Amino acid sequence: MKKLITISREYGSGGRIIGKLLAEKLNIPFYDKEIIEKTACESGFCPEIIECAELKAKSGLAYTLSAALSVGDNIAMGNMSMSDKIFLAQFQAIKEIGESGEGVIVGRCADYVLKDMPGVTNVFIYGEYDDRIYRTEHVYGESHEEAKKLVDTYDKARQNYYSYHTGQKWGEFKNYNLAINSSYISEEKAMELIAEYVETRTY
Repeated sequence: MKKLITISREYGSGGRIIGKLLAEKLNIPFYDKEIIEKTACESGFCPEIIECAELKAKSGLAYTLSAALSVGDNIAMGNMSMSDKIFLAQFQAIKEIGESGEGVIVGRCADYVLKDMPGVTNVFIYGEYDDRIYRTEHVYGESHEEAKKLVDTYDKARQNYYSYHTGQKWGEFKNYNLAINSSYISEEKAMELIAEYVETRTY
């Protein structure tokens, strides 16, 4: 049975850590920054631009207008906006990963990209707001004010980015096979729950 898992997550929920543990447990590749590297290699885009693409969506209206204006400026050339080009490049990179093998893929709308692929399990990791701020302070070493700012900024950016590019609502239960509140369970136990689900679910 193919083991292909996408991990969508709120900032500070530990989703990346859980995904890494899961990949080690199942002995399959882990894809996070690796998607940026793969996208950059295959598209020619600068890795820094790809990495910052999602964060630019922290203002949903500004992100949408920016994309629309960019398309308008280049319509004679038939070009897409830069944000759409980057998304399409990442889309292709993630699709190739899904078609070629197994792995745990973190973020970047991977659940949407692979939604029609047989054998994929889509997981959403979330947590209580104060707990996510606490984790950002003590795991990532940020001050309380900076931790709060990061949680708010990244949550908003991910919500807007996902909504703009997929037409779906980020975090909505029907888009996922499994959702876990990491505030009430350790990262290791969360990983074990996902692993058990992947190994025992019907397809």
